[in-house]
Amino acid sequence: MQYAQIILPLNLKGSFTYKVPDELIPDIQLGMRVLVPFGGKKIYTGIVFDLHDNAPENFVAKEVISLLDDSPIMPPEQIDFWNWLSEYYLCGLGEIYRFAFPSSLKLESETYLKLKPNIQVDFENLDVNEMYLIQALEVRQLINLTDIEAFIAKKDIIKTINSLIDLQYIEIDEKIAEKYRAKEVAYVKINEEVLSNQNLTEILLKLNKAPKQKDLFLLILEMQTEKPDVPIKKAVLFEDGFFGSSHFKSLADKNLVEEYYMQKDRIESYEGEIEEIEELSEEQKSAKLEIDEAFEENKNVLLHGVTSSGKTHIYLEKIEECISNGKNVLFLLPEIALTKQITQRLEKKYGRHLGFYHQKLTDFERVEVWRRIKQNDIKILVGTKNALFLPYQNLGLIIVDEEHDSAYRPREITPHFNAKDSALILGGFYGAGVILGSATPSVESYFRARKDKMKYIFLNERFGNVKLPEYELINLKEAQDSKKVSGNFSLRLIEEIKKTIDEKNQAIILHNRRGYSNVLECESCGYVNYCSNCDVVMTYHKAANEMKCHYCGQRASRPRTCPKCHSENLNEKGVGVEQIHEEVSKLFPDKEVDRMDVDSMRKKFAYEKLYEKIEDRETDIVVGTQMISKGLDFDHIELVAIPKADSLLYVQDFRAEERAYQLITQVSGRAGRVSGNGKILIQTFNPDHSVFQLIKMNNIPKIYKYFLTERQKFHYPPFTKLIMIELKHRRVDKVNRASQFLGSILRKYLPEECVLGPEKSQIARINNFYQFQILLKLPRGKNYEKFKAMVLLSLNEFDEITAYQSIKKDVFVDF
Repeated sequence: MQYAQIILPLNLKGSFTYKVPDELIPDIQLGMRVLVPFGGKKIYTGIVFDLHDNAPENFVAKEVISLLDDSPIMPPEQIDFWNWLSEYYLCGLGEIYRFAFPSSLKLESETYLKLKPNIQVDFENLDVNEMYLIQALEVRQLINLTDIEAFIAKKDIIKTINSLIDLQYIEIDEKIAEKYRAKEVAYVKINEEVLSNQNLTEILLKLNKAPKQKDLFLLILEMQTEKPDVPIKKAVLFEDGFFGSSHFKSLADKNLVEEYYMQKDRIESYEGEIEEIEELSEEQKSAKLEIDEAFEENKNVLLHGVTSSGKTHIYLEKIEECISNGKNVLFLLPEIALTKQITQRLEKKYGRHLGFYHQKLTDFERVEVWRRIKQNDIKILVGTKNALFLPYQNLGLIIVDEEHDSAYRPREITPHFNAKDSALILGGFYGAGVILGSATPSVESYFRARKDKMKYIFLNERFGNVKLPEYELINLKEAQDSKKVSGNFSLRLIEEIKKTIDEKNQAIILHNRRGYSNVLECESCGYVNYCSNCDVVMTYHKAANEMKCHYCGQRASRPRTCPKCHSENLNEKGVGVEQIHEEVSKLFPDKEVDRMDVDSMRKKFAYEKLYEKIEDRETDIVVGTQMISKGLDFDHIELVAIPKADSLLYVQDFRAEERAYQLITQVSGRAGRVSGNGKILIQTFNPDHSVFQLIKMNNIPKIYKYFLTERQKFHYPPFTKLIMIELKHRRVDKVNRASQFLGSILRKYLPEECVLGPEKSQIARINNFYQFQILLKLPRGKNYEKFKAMVLLSLNEFDEITAYQSIKKDVFVDF
């Protein structure tokens, strides 16, 4: 095995061939990290993806520099999983590597400078910057570019370096820096030799002239004697400010105390009491039995349980079973911030055997979780989609909670893959059972389960036989005609909210649109404030008094007068969640009204603080976007109101109706979870719309039958497979030509009816990139693989055109 295929953390296709030096051949294994040169003097950390004896024909392979691991950092199951992801989602292995690994495990070379050996520097001919750099190198031997910025202005750095290289005084050295450092904590103890050799009275007499040192010595001695097994943290000694580090240093110089260090995990583990879980109800027991049967038949499970039916309870039972069999569990959630309650339950049961992995961890914290998973120290991992890539040793169960959630497939993050579908495949590689759980499964999952590709298990009763909430549709058109409205609320809705609060219960108001108003319009000339980077109107945020683009993040202050005609007649059009919040606060001035959306939850622990307020009943009404539909499990929420339900439906997306149903059902599940008196009020101009009527009837098979009939009629998933290709460039003419060219290649290989477009995207320009889309509708089954191979062929043909290499291309498989 003299050659290795190495994956590099670069957005390039495939893997790269390197020669394995003779001394490394006995030790190199698949899944190890290696250092390799790439592109001139740059050095990267690569992953060994394959080992073979086939020498490359067209070039001489460079050699692997060294191995970074004693044993593989990636298990073979993960290598197979990466391979599948790359082939199925048409993305590069390098992209997956960049996404999957914490940065500190992907060492890259930094450019370091050093003095040439045995040189005589003529300082008289050097300018100030050159002298500074030479002097710094004489002191520190090696300096990287970031360090130089401390004493030379950025604009002069390159000029200074080039000048000294030309004079042959310095040279460039590529040095690898291991980025991860274990966190070390300082501890203190009394020097044991002192205690055994000297009388305590003598020591204290010596310290009489330094009373602070004497007190500190006695404090350490007292703490050590009281709890000899508990190490004393150095930081604890200085907490109240009575002692300073100088007092400790003096004691250490006298050899009376000593300081030592211990490694510590950055993520605190739960150390509290561990609880037992309650017993399952009869319905839950039969559902668990069905799951066991499905796993015995090597079938995965779709657990479709109405909101508050106790799906989490069944998960806990299966987790317990899996762990007692010596296997590990991956618990996937769409968003980590909204899962406080489930994680609390798991912490109390499993303590430090529970781990977390998500975007909000620092890079070093991620490395620690990675290391603990590798050492099999974590039995249950709760995480978001990037937790799929950890080096599990013996995975036995994967749970995908809220499997319908679009956060499992965000469009903004590359590589573009669906974490829910990928979890099913990962489970297959590990031989682990997979449970997809939701109160509103995606149409695709429901269809797959009904076709017997998965086991379908339905829980149609809430836990403890609590009644499901009642739905009521309010006709906003009629209310407006009969003048029974106040702002965006009908009097009927206001009356119900008032009644709920008077009964000392809480209400939720859902409005899924950020900001205060969609647009600020001049009444005199019709001017609206467009984002300068995107083809969208900027949203007005009243709390911050600014205009904000929700696509590129650009901000601008609210104009006082119209920039075009200088009129002061500027009106806010459209309703955002801030406006609803303001309106509710005015309607109920003596009540506590809180807001929950991306903008109000930016601060650290904002979620936790709001959860505590709801739990302690300090909040009467919570107004929020779709965030409030997930993960809230509180006893006193009795009413859910949706004042502008039509805005959920009228979106340019074939999944709009499905998403509206999911959102309304999910948020309705927050009401009456204990009392069974939950009420959902849906305010709409179109109460006869099929989706609202079906939600009111609460007939689940009928709802999914309606969705599937609509999809079949217009050839949408699950009856076809969709691939969306999006091309972006700063020049509209160039991206237009490129998209037309790619469209013509695709039509050469695929039937005409399969290729739709190219067309401008719904938003033609985002962040100064013009966007064109081509939608491919491909048949399911055996022909799909054949057609997909043709798509790959077309994309490769397109990539060969040098003029179009600057075009950014995104491919969304199963769009």
